[in-house]
Amino acid sequence: MQLDPETCYRAMVSRDRRFEGRFVVAVRSTGIYCRPGCPAKTPHKRNVHFYAHAAAAEQAGFRPCLRCRPESAPGTPAWLGTSATVARALRLIVDGEFADGERGERDQRGVEALAARLGIGARHLTRLFAEHVGVAPGAVARTRRVHFARKLLDETDLPMAEVALAAGFSSVRRFNEAMRQTFRRAPTELRRSRANPRGSSLRLKLPYRAPLDWPAFRAFLGARSVAGVETFDGDVWRRAVAVDGWSGVVSVAPLASPRGESALELTLDGPPPRALLPIVERVTRVFDLDADPRVIGDELARDPILRPLVRARPGLRVPGAWDGFELAVRAILGQQISVARATALAAKLVAACGAPLDAGHGLTRLFPTAAEVARADVAALGMPRARARSIVALAEAVARGDLTLARGRDLDETTAALTALPGIGPWTAQYIAMRALGEPDAFPSSDLGIRHALARAGLSTASEIERRAERWRPWRAYAAMQLWMGT
Repeated sequence: MQLDPETCYRAMVSRDRRFEGRFVVAVRSTGIYCRPGCPAKTPHKRNVHFYAHAAAAEQAGFRPCLRCRPESAPGTPAWLGTSATVARALRLIVDGEFADGERGERDQRGVEALAARLGIGARHLTRLFAEHVGVAPGAVARTRRVHFARKLLDETDLPMAEVALAAGFSSVRRFNEAMRQTFRRAPTELRRSRANPRGSSLRLKLPYRAPLDWPAFRAFLGARSVAGVETFDGDVWRRAVAVDGWSGVVSVAPLASPRGESALELTLDGPPPRALLPIVERVTRVFDLDADPRVIGDELARDPILRPLVRARPGLRVPGAWDGFELAVRAILGQQISVARATALAAKLVAACGAPLDAGHGLTRLFPTAAEVARADVAALGMPRARARSIVALAEAVARGDLTLARGRDLDETTAALTALPGIGPWTAQYIAMRALGEPDAFPSSDLGIRHALARAGLSTASEIERRAERWRPWRAYAAMQLWMGT
C-alpha cells in the first residue's frame, strides 16, 4: 500500500488520534514503531518510515512502542482505500478464518484456503497483500495472535499456558518465541511491566475510533432484544452465548475510565482460553468497532439529504450480528410486521427450540442452531406457513453447509444464494448482508422506513432512491442506518 510520507508525517506531528489504525510510524534510530498520536518526542523526518500495517513494521524488524502501544490501536488498517478483495480477506483474518500455523508449509495451506474462500488464486492474493498491506496474509494473522496475547497479559491474570492457548499458539515454546521476537521481552517481563495487577474477574478493553453513538445501540439492539437470550439493561448489553463448547454470558458496556479512553469493556465469567478470541471478535462485529465513523460521516455528509442526520448522530454505526444464521431467521420473521411482533416471534422460537441456560440476568436460553430449527415445527409458533417454510429452508441450507452467513463472503454471491431460497427477497437479503456479513455497501432500498425518509426529500420511486444511493457508495449500509435512526 503506497502511503504519502508528507501526509503521514503531518498527521504524526499533529498527534491527531483520528489517524490511529490507518498506519504506523517506524523510527529507524530507535528500532520501534508507534501510533501517529504517540506522545513521545517527534522524530526527525529522515528517521521515520510509514507502514500500512503493524505486521509490515514488525517484519521489517521494528518492535512496538511500550509507551503508546500501537498494537492496541482500534481497527484493522488498510480497509479504507484498498481493493475489495483485500478488505474481505482482512475481515476473514480478523474473524479467525485464516488457518495459520507457524512459518512454512502450514502458512501456505492457510493462504490457499483463504484464497479459495475469496475465489482467487493464492499467488494473486499474496500479490494483492504485498501491494495494499505490505506483508503476506500469514504475517497479518501472526501479528493478530501476538497482539491478542499481549492484551491478555496486560488485562488478565490468566496463566501463561492459557494465554498461549487463547491466542492460538500450538505450544508455550512457540508463544515465548513469538513474543520475544515481536516485543524483545519475555511474556513474564511484559506482565511484570503492566501498570496495575488485575482482579479475578475477566475484563477486556475493546478500543474503537471515537465517536461511538452508544444510545443508538441501546435503542436499536434494545428494541430487538429476544427474551431469554439478550438484554440491554441501562448501559449494559448482556447475551447468552455458546462458543467452542462453552456457554455463558458476555456483558458489554462503555468503559468508565478517568483517562477518557475510547473503549468498551467486555466482562466474561470463566470461558476457556480457546473461546476468548472468538468472543472478542464477535463482540467487535456486533458493535462495529472497526469502523472509522469520521471518515464515513464525512463521505455521507456530502449529500445534503444525509448531512443533518450525520451531524445529529456523528458516531452512528451498523449493529452487527452475534450469529449470521440467527440474524437471517430474525430478518425473515420481521418481513412486513413490526419490530416488536418479530421479536416476540423470535422469543417463541427460542422457547421452543433453544437449549436451556441458567445464566442469571433473565438469560435462560441460547438461540437455537440451524439443525435445531430445521427439526422444529416452526409453523406452530403462530406465523404464516409460507414464512415458516422459508425459515426451515434457510435452516436446512445452513445445516447442510450449502449456505454460509459470515463476514467476508461475497455480497453478490451471498444475496443470490439467499434469494434462491423460498420467501427471501432483495430486502431480506440486503438486510442480512448489512448485519450478518458486515457488508458496508449493502442497502435494502425497498425498506419502508428508508422510503418514507427519502419521500420527505422528494424521492418517491424506487429508481430515484437507487440512483441517489449511488452517491453513498461504499457506505450505503451506514446511510441506511442514518435514515432509520433519523425517522
